[in-house]
Amino acid sequence: METLEAIRTRRAVKQYDPNHEMTDAEIELLMSLALLAPTAFNIQNWRFVLVRDPELRKQVRAAAWNQAQVTDASLLVILCADTKSWEKEPGRYWVNAARETQDFLLPAIDSYYRGREQVQRDEAMRSCGIAAQTLMLAARALGYDSCPMDGFDFEAVGKLINLPADHVVAMFVAIGKATKDAWPRGGQLPMSEVVIKDRF
Repeated sequence: METLEAIRTRRAVKQYDPNHEMTDAEIELLMSLALLAPTAFNIQNWRFVLVRDPELRKQVRAAAWNQAQVTDASLLVILCADTKSWEKEPGRYWVNAARETQDFLLPAIDSYYRGREQVQRDEAMRSCGIAAQTLMLAARALGYDSCPMDGFDFEAVGKLINLPADHVVAMFVAIGKATKDAWPRGGQLPMSEVVIKDRF
């Protein structure tokens, strides 16, 4: 599917065929595309938890107010982020760069994030949001539908997936074969209201 069409036709679908299984090759392709999503300073702070265990899916569904797409979608991705990725061997993010690039960027990473916990968390959420959109558009291009989700108990889900203390859960993306179309679009605000030229 062409990119513009994927953007136009991507919708938040709630009903999925619970019997449809994605192949391992499809899942690997989707994740390889998600890994191309940009992150600040290339710190690649997103972590993608693919929930494949049926029993764990049921438990996550219970923590997500019993929303059916958690168990019925072919794939459930819990997008998390390592808020401390900036200080975990940051040289590996620029290992292929020229020495002068590394000498500039590595101190810049440290000075940008150190002691700024809110910035670390904000960056985690931005990175996961970009990765989620990449994942949803890639899924659409492959003929799948998806649903971004934040309607769940974040703390309970963190416990279920053994979330490390220095990580945060950002959102879910459910991916699969729709059995029912998304609701009609609720109403788009006019471009004149949301696109600002230069200043408010």
